[in-house]
Amino acid sequence: MDKIFEKPESMKDAETHYCQGCGHGIVHRLICEVVDELGIRENLIGIAPVGCAVLAYDYWNFDVTEAAHGRVPAVATGIKRSLPDRIVFGYQGDGDLGAIGTAEIIHAANRGENIVIIFVNNMVYGMTGGQMAPTTLLKQKTATTSSGRNQKMHGFPLKVCELLSVLPGVSYAERVAADSPQHIIKAKKAIKKAFENQINGLGFSIVEVLSPCPTYLGLSPQDAVKWVGEELTKEYPLKVFKDIK
Repeated sequence: MDKIFEKPESMKDAETHYCQGCGHGIVHRLICEVVDELGIRENLIGIAPVGCAVLAYDYWNFDVTEAAHGRVPAVATGIKRSLPDRIVFGYQGDGDLGAIGTAEIIHAANRGENIVIIFVNNMVYGMTGGQMAPTTLLKQKTATTSSGRNQKMHGFPLKVCELLSVLPGVSYAERVAADSPQHIIKAKKAIKKAFENQINGLGFSIVEVLSPCPTYLGLSPQDAVKWVGEELTKEYPLKVFKDIK
């Protein structure tokens, strides 16, 4: 019998530390599939964040380094400028990118650094106990918003793709989701396009992936996935925000 589905070469055979129903594992695999298809594994350097994906290097079978909290774009910039022939990508969560790392992501994007950022948005600080993140929805309850996020107290959810897409250095910005087979297929295409943009020297690319966090949503994995598709996409529409082609 012909094998039609198998573990990507770029993915290690390791037991995951993520919670049941977490979207990080899906995004990890999509990256590995794209890396294998493009044949760039031996020329690739990834940067892992501080957050739930802090141990991403345990799952990827290619070179990965670690960055201090929020500094992934700065580290990616340094590596890409020092080794311009390498393919360089950063992997970040919403707290890492949208809170402590806001300055780094904006300025790297505005400079048009020829790197890829994979941004996993699950609306909460997952690693440290479920506190409110910049992307937490209004009225959403977290460890630090027991009555729900309040606009007057906490401001509005941060729209990263919308924010970055107006910068001239950004070549590609798309928001996708990891909530259904159809959306996961689209997510893979977006990630592949981002890497191809870097290979072609087009500048800064970001792919935002909406991801379920059943643990801090207080939902079953099945209901958390459903919530992403039915509710989260109302606040964060899935679309291409910029593509210079």
